[in-house]
Amino acid sequence: MSVQRSLIAPTAHPRLEDALRQKLQHRAETAGSLGELEPLAVRLGLIQNSLKPRLKSPQLVVFAGDHGLVVDGLSTRGDSTSQQVTHLLAGRLPMAVFSFIQGMGLTVVDAGLAESMSPYPSLLQRKIGFGTRSARSGPAMSIDQAHAAIRAGMEIADSLSGNVLACAGIGVGAHESASLVLSRLADIPLRDLTISGPDMPPDALAQTMVVLQSTQGRHRDVTDPVEVLAAFGGFEVATMVGAMLVAASKRHLIMVDGLPACAALLVAARISAPVTDYVVFCRSHGHRGLDHALNLFRASALLELGMESTDGTGSTLAWPLVHSAAALLTQVAEGEDAGPTLPSTTTLPTLDTPVEADFGSSTRP
Repeated sequence: MSVQRSLIAPTAHPRLEDALRQKLQHRAETAGSLGELEPLAVRLGLIQNSLKPRLKSPQLVVFAGDHGLVVDGLSTRGDSTSQQVTHLLAGRLPMAVFSFIQGMGLTVVDAGLAESMSPYPSLLQRKIGFGTRSARSGPAMSIDQAHAAIRAGMEIADSLSGNVLACAGIGVGAHESASLVLSRLADIPLRDLTISGPDMPPDALAQTMVVLQSTQGRHRDVTDPVEVLAAFGGFEVATMVGAMLVAASKRHLIMVDGLPACAALLVAARISAPVTDYVVFCRSHGHRGLDHALNLFRASALLELGMESTDGTGSTLAWPLVHSAAALLTQVAEGEDAGPTLPSTTTLPTLDTPVEADFGSSTRP
């Protein structure tokens, strides 16, 4: 699929939506209401354009990259990005265990680690560069690199099995880079996206804000979505953009987990607004900036468990909930016949007037 255009159909389909709600109402007469599972089931039916949405072979893809901003004074703690990836591949993080027991495929994409990684069965090498450059002194990546990363993500999503893509981004400096992208594209105060919570040390916040505000000022005139992505990074976000565009074009469910994934979704939505129709949101930690990112999409996470874990963990725990919602429409029997996939008065929406994904678009979600 060309990096310049992608065909994504909106999921709006009033007749199908009415039929899905009627189907759930019929079952509620016997089984009772199942609360928030029901609107989620309707969402899944609209995504697949079917009265019987069937989810198969869910894939969790974790995109990893390093950021040049880190060398410019961002306060960092804990493992390097390469160490995080090593722990994940070795099954030393809950995310890896949860994905296994939930039957989710797990792939880690080296989109731009600063180090070379040894080969591993679930590690996909798509390195665009050995970390981005410092966005404080110039663009984090070139426009050509941004396009190359988006194309790489498109190829990854196109090659995955199943029809569920869970996305997360990791990397030292990834949250700060994502905050810059979100702040510029959505006009959100940078501080709101940066502060992690009331316990964030004031000195750490002040130091981070100095770096990020000077970086923001360095690129004050950049507004095009791909140029914003190139200005602030990172490679993991750019690769996720391409993966989300292709997943939506194939009417696959996209599970978004974390601030970098939200930044990727916002860029993808500026390219082709209907991509947000295919998304549900997950949460792996209580970072306050994520509250503002979710509010941007008028969304809340499927589960709020009070975790402080690596992005992607929340999607592994939310997957059984999503799978159960689909089962309400496909496996819970209330005596009716197998019936059609679509209501008899409904036809599939066509792509006669497709939404074009043009990288110069400024359409807002």
